[in-house]
Amino acid sequence: MIPVWMYLAVAAGLFCIGTYGVLSRRNAVAVLMSVELMLNAVNINLVAFWRYIEPSNMAGQAFAAFVFVIAAAEASVGLAIIISVYRNRRSVSVEDVDLLKW
Repeated sequence: MIPVWMYLAVAAGLFCIGTYGVLSRRNAVAVLMSVELMLNAVNINLVAFWRYIEPSNMAGQAFAAFVFVIAAAEASVGLAIIISVYRNRRSVSVEDVDLLKW
């Protein structure tokens, strides 16, 4: 049986990689992929704690499914926004998007 700290270490590593990607990337698609990494780290934590704390209760799996739904919605809305910005600005750089500035 794999101890819970190994799952938490993998999830922490994924979350750190995702945070670094969000903070350091200029490409909006890469930022979205980094956010997906962070959401996958959250799912690993949810399932690991569900498995080791109370496997008879299905709350951990329900929360993980909810995070999957949120990730799918974030990806679809985020890609739609990126495509719209690309059509108007011909760039997907996060720094070039200043549509809401006066």
